[in-house]
Amino acid sequence: MTEQRRAERLDLPREPRGFKLPRVDQETFGRWAEGIARGMGTANFIVYMTLVISAWFLWNTLAPAGMRFDPYTFTFLTLVLSIQASYAAPLILLAQNRQADRDRVGMEEDRRRATMQKADTEYLAREIAALRIALGEVATRDFVRSELTRLAEELDEAAQRRQRLERRHRDDPAARTGGDGLDEPRDEVDGDPPGDGRHDRATSRRPES
Repeated sequence: MTEQRRAERLDLPREPRGFKLPRVDQETFGRWAEGIARGMGTANFIVYMTLVISAWFLWNTLAPAGMRFDPYTFTFLTLVLSIQASYAAPLILLAQNRQADRDRVGMEEDRRRATMQKADTEYLAREIAALRIALGEVATRDFVRSELTRLAEELDEAAQRRQRLERRHRDDPAARTGGDGLDEPRDEVDGDPPGDGRHDRATSRRPES
């Protein structure tokens, strides 16, 4: 009576009933199925199977009647081949399913990598565009080179003008004799000394002919 009440209680888990099938490791069984499928899909399997069936036919056809274990119509051989086909088909399907799962995982991984590469490419494109915009406001090498060349030419021209002026000062007789300190400087254009005023007045007073 007590055991019956305990069995009727709802707060206790019910014991499982029926026949329990043995649990099989799916990964181990799948690898085993793939190994069989690979073996059956090779040329060696076909050659060995052909040799066994040929020997079976020859023995049960040419051997003495008392030694034939599967006489003509070969019923036992047909049964063996049928059992082989009935097991080979599910094993091949199982191997194909595992291969399909691997392909799906590989495709998802490829899709993830493609998405990451696309994001990286877009990021690099934005960075390159930003760098191009920033470099548009920075002096380039050609610009700096042209500016330096222009400055060097201006410095060379200034140095040449200074040398010409110094040479003209050396060639001027008044400058060698230490002439009047009130004399005006030489003209930078043609090198002629400017007039002293008296020559200009004499020229202006000369009657016209």
